[in-house]
Amino acid sequence: MIFDLEMIKQSYSSLSAKLTDARKVVGRPMTLTEKILYSHLFDKNDLRDFARSVDYVDFAPDRVAMQDATAQMALLQFMQSGRKKVAVPSTVHCDHLIQAKAGALADLSEANTTNKEVYNFLASVSNKYGIGYWKPGAGIIHQVVLENYAFPGGMMIGTDSHTVNAGGLGMIAIGVGGADAVDVMAGMAWELKFPKLIGIKLTGKMSGWTSAKDVILKVAGILTVKGGTGAIVEYFGEGADSISCTGKGTICNMGAEIGATTSIFNYDDKMAAYLSSTGRAEVAEAANAIKSHLRGDDEVYANPEKYFDEVIEINLSELEPYINGPFTPDLATPISKMAETVRANGWPETLEVGLIGSCTNSSYEDISRAASLASQAVEAGVKAKGAYTVTPGSELVRFTIERDGFIDTFSKIGGVVLANACGPCIGQWSRHGAAENKKNSIITSFNRNFAKRNDGNPNTHSFVASPEIVTALAIAGSMTFNPLTDTLKTEDGKDFKFSEPKGEELPKRGFAVEDAGYQAPAEDGSGVQILVSPDSKRLQLLEPFSVWEGTNIGGLKLLIKAKGKCTTDHISMAGPWLKFRGHLDNISDNMLTGATNFYNEETDKVKNQLTGEYAGVPQVQRAYKAAGVGSIVVGDENYGEGSSREHAAMEPRWLGVRAILVKSFARIHETNLKKQGMLALTFANKDDYNKILEDDIFEINGLTSFTPNVPLTVVLNHKDGSSETISVNHSYNEQQIEWFKAGGALNIIRKQVAG
Repeated sequence: MIFDLEMIKQSYSSLSAKLTDARKVVGRPMTLTEKILYSHLFDKNDLRDFARSVDYVDFAPDRVAMQDATAQMALLQFMQSGRKKVAVPSTVHCDHLIQAKAGALADLSEANTTNKEVYNFLASVSNKYGIGYWKPGAGIIHQVVLENYAFPGGMMIGTDSHTVNAGGLGMIAIGVGGADAVDVMAGMAWELKFPKLIGIKLTGKMSGWTSAKDVILKVAGILTVKGGTGAIVEYFGEGADSISCTGKGTICNMGAEIGATTSIFNYDDKMAAYLSSTGRAEVAEAANAIKSHLRGDDEVYANPEKYFDEVIEINLSELEPYINGPFTPDLATPISKMAETVRANGWPETLEVGLIGSCTNSSYEDISRAASLASQAVEAGVKAKGAYTVTPGSELVRFTIERDGFIDTFSKIGGVVLANACGPCIGQWSRHGAAENKKNSIITSFNRNFAKRNDGNPNTHSFVASPEIVTALAIAGSMTFNPLTDTLKTEDGKDFKFSEPKGEELPKRGFAVEDAGYQAPAEDGSGVQILVSPDSKRLQLLEPFSVWEGTNIGGLKLLIKAKGKCTTDHISMAGPWLKFRGHLDNISDNMLTGATNFYNEETDKVKNQLTGEYAGVPQVQRAYKAAGVGSIVVGDENYGEGSSREHAAMEPRWLGVRAILVKSFARIHETNLKKQGMLALTFANKDDYNKILEDDIFEINGLTSFTPNVPLTVVLNHKDGSSETISVNHSYNEQQIEWFKAGGALNIIRKQVAG
């Protein structure tokens, strides 16, 4: 079954004319990114030469994808929109709520019982509104999208930051919050500031131990976690064309870790082969017919400095494997330097667990290369010293690798195959002993490694590498082992050295599956009833947020001044809290519990200015809300880095926080705040962060004349009776200011749909 074939063909049939019109306006050769963006304008009459990082543009994405954790809030909001059916093809994927504990079958069975209420809700909403539903066990959203929905030249948004994975198939795919998804599902325009363009030229060709994962690990080291903010990264060159389609997906997937809006590769023979292998030969045939439109112009790549805002060149022939971490995905160390780096920093040398899979690295190619190393160990009689887990990305991959014997090979070295779900990558891991907070090291082929993310232990040193490096180090049980040069001892005392990993980009016998896990929606969902119990602990129907009162805002207490890295994991933790993703009040009890308080260097301990006592962040904020007192959150650089989870914006909104004032924002989180009617502000002078005192009372002035590009002022009223006025910036355009005034974007959509 090919999904959306007619939509794809229609998109391709109109592409040439759209690009002809765009070329007349821009008057220059075009990158692939520009071709896709200009061909997806919501209103063709808005066509102009958009200024990068300046102009807000309305787009019309081809489709929407949602994972079960974020889909709950997105669909609860969509239910308020007044629409009877989604306006574009949309899907829900049940991958986040399955906890890794005992193994695939047992964990899936437990998830179906524990999450029955949520799964029934998602299935019924999908059925009612014409949304495709992928059942628990079907696979991780991004792998399933790559296998079934992504297509070259297309544009999609998804309620997960790693939606960008689909760039591996030549698609502009962008992670968003649920409110953005509601816009598109309701038939409205989706707004994005026209991005900067970063070009990464890949020369040479990978060989041996080097893999696609090492490309993005190196790029993360170059650009850091915020170096791609506001930009789309476009990969090109002979080296890019030599990488498999799923390898391209890996690189695009981790582009989220540099803050990039998305990443993309040009359409090529590798993509065509993947489309055909996954049953979409007709899509490949249609893409081949317009191939020149699905690649950037030759002139662009001949002189990339003229067309990109930044250009980076990487020679794949010289690239070596990298290991990134701990605690941040941009701390990049080549494997040749890893042993000395581990010892110099005092990181735990013993490797306790190696974990492969996830949405980043669970392709057939990834699994086959890892299996080739496991097979070598089995033949040599070498047993894995570290624990080892495998997370297939989809039932299609799992069924195929079982057929081809890889699962049996992994079991022989002690490997445990987990469910086709996110699992440990997002903290859904019931790891034995994690609560003891013991200092230890793990290594994964995942994408993020923030403190406490995988197992809740702040002392777990989590490192990120390719599946083959993870496998080799897990077998060795050491973070200082270099499989390119070092040897291990067999049981009879002989030296054993790994040969280079070998694998296949695509299965020689083709993919196979018995039940992929897809459930099509009802043709007519008007009779479908959606029931949410008022006593439910998991689901809560939403009510509209209140509108702006029409005045400047004063009397705001400081809730917390967050110090250092404050990601969406710090603002709204995942792990055990995932079960409350559909219940705004209950999940708000995790709000900012992971953020470090500047004044005492502790987490979840802030001063209640009403009592003078210290308590947890949510408890203090609930006290402010009960007293009718507003508050403000102050943060550092790149505030809201990480996941797209809009709960990190909705929880403060629900509990009465009025504004977030930081040095800088991550893109998705800033947008989420705006969508929910929050004030997202940045210091005009970053040093003013240091002026904020623990007992300050804040006034935000200038709101009665709130205007794009005009700063607001904030008055800091100190406890000693003195006050200071500082200037704060914002990036609101006229439409976003209306979101603020209306109490949130959804309130406007509801009125528009109602007519």
